[in-house]
Amino acid sequence: MATRPDPVLPADDAGRALSRDLLAAAHAALSYLEAENASPGISRIAFGLCPDGVPMTLISALAPHSAGLRAHPACALLLGEPGAKGDPLTHPRLMLQARAEFVAPNAPDRPGLRAHWLARHPKSKLYIDFADFAFVRLHPVSALLNGGFGRAFRLTPADLV
Repeated sequence: MATRPDPVLPADDAGRALSRDLLAAAHAALSYLEAENASPGISRIAFGLCPDGVPMTLISALAPHSAGLRAHPACALLLGEPGAKGDPLTHPRLMLQARAEFVAPNAPDRPGLRAHWLARHPKSKLYIDFADFAFVRLHPVSALLNGGFGRAFRLTPADLV
């Protein structure tokens, strides 16, 4: 039996640029494993980039995905929204596999992360300093860009910055 060629291509400049545009999103869908039983879960999260370009989020310890990420740091994100018209599958989306790293409340770079986050998410000023909230860096492991029909690319972490 003949094998079919892999339809997913290595990243090119256009794919890298589109991926970076999608990483500019203010929210994402986060896939994680629940802490208690490793069952899959998904949640909508606030999303941004650290000053060095690493994806990050700000989450409450009360959220199930917080405990899940602490127990099982491997996670995935989906960035990109369907457009108002046409088939949703024709709109670009980026699936990012990552490893979560919680930023300690006393970490030396937390004040800089806080200021950077507030510049992009000003309404979070209402809760950013609550004791149960933490920044989480989402270190990319790999990514898959679907830029629409016939435009799929595999990306490395280096392709995303």
